[in-house]
Amino acid sequence: MRLNTKNLISGGIFILVAVIGLWLNTDHTLGSARRMGPGYMPMLSFGLLGVLGAIVFLGGLFNGPDPLARWTRLEVMAVPLGIVAFFAGYFIADATGLFTGWYPLGWGAFAGCLALSVAPGWRPIGLVHAGLAVFGLMLEQFGLIASITTMCIVAAFADPTHRVKGVIGMIIFLCVLCWLVFIYELDIRVPVWPVFLTQ
Repeated sequence: MRLNTKNLISGGIFILVAVIGLWLNTDHTLGSARRMGPGYMPMLSFGLLGVLGAIVFLGGLFNGPDPLARWTRLEVMAVPLGIVAFFAGYFIADATGLFTGWYPLGWGAFAGCLALSVAPGWRPIGLVHAGLAVFGLMLEQFGLIASITTMCIVAAFADPTHRVKGVIGMIIFLCVLCWLVFIYELDIRVPVWPVFLTQ
């Protein structure tokens, strides 16, 4: 066997996140492909992530060697900083009483991802996941279009080589695609525009 350390660790992380996500999703009803329940898309997403993780992990057993690069001190310190920021964001959002349900967890994830992204090596994964957290935090109050737009803008900072035209194109593409699939075809009851504009 020719071990690829990067693929083994990446695949293992994908599988771990998929297992945790599927376990957290057990409280939600699944529904069907035509009438999706709140747990259907997370189940599908985490299932695909688990399959992808298994493929990457198994590939890592044979396509090496590819050792991990040495971490800088900032990259090492960013991990515990991200964990502390996650718990601080969670407990602060929970203690205020302004956020109920999953919102404190979303604020914790957002804070943790932003703290992780202070290190250049962690910036891509930190900002992409911060964008996903922003999407979840904004969706109910600000609607699908504003949530997708903000998510793309936050995630675009993960790669400084992005061009503004490319980001705008991605925003338009995702807004149209998500509206067609989730609002028009599947009739999922998610606000398209900010709630305060439609009242």
